[in-house]
Amino acid sequence: METTYRPGYSGSGPGDITPDGCAVELYKRLPPDGSPDIVAAAVPPPATLLELGCGVGRMTRPLAALGFDVTAVDESAAMLAEVTGARATVRSPIERLELSERFDVVLLASFLVHAGDPAVRQGLLATCRRHVTDSGAVIIQREGAGWHTQVPRERPLLDGVARITASVDLGDGVREMHAEYVFPDAEWRQVFLSRPLTRAQFEAAVTSAGLRVDRYLDRDETWLLARRGGGS
Repeated sequence: METTYRPGYSGSGPGDITPDGCAVELYKRLPPDGSPDIVAAAVPPPATLLELGCGVGRMTRPLAALGFDVTAVDESAAMLAEVTGARATVRSPIERLELSERFDVVLLASFLVHAGDPAVRQGLLATCRRHVTDSGAVIIQREGAGWHTQVPRERPLLDGVARITASVDLGDGVREMHAEYVFPDAEWRQVFLSRPLTRAQFEAAVTSAGLRVDRYLDRDETWLLARRGGGS
């Protein structure tokens, strides 16, 4: 079991738990969503793609099937052990990643840009810029409207239910989020930190990292395509 949590993060339930409280066995059972299609519509394959925070490869496999040459990165060895379809896997915290290669597409999904610590967010975005080609695209997923205010809420998930049970204001713009996933045969719980960002704050963070906002990729403006800005 991976039990050395980041400050403010925890998780419980069957199987390995990652440093940010994610349950490997939970993510193994989750179906793929439409995210790979959003990526492919924005930057048609074939292309090299760096997937930051790949988890068990829920997006890796469909991205590879669509024709992307995927390098998948995660800090959890237990997550990476489940990944298939990638050309290569790399175990590393995203903010400390230093690869010699640059990629046509760098993907930062799963709301990672909302890290509670601004220094971590800056590190994530710096990694994106550092690893994208001069003409390449950085694709970032952000939280949608009402994500922190419409709480508690739940949605069906396979034969179970996923719930956000609480969003606790910790001050300084940080929320402590409580999630649970309940199935007939297993339950998982997770606590993690999230820093809500308005559109203006989100775009300012992207720009501060030396990236240029290009366009949003969906009606809800939860997916952004950015490109390298000025500087080295």
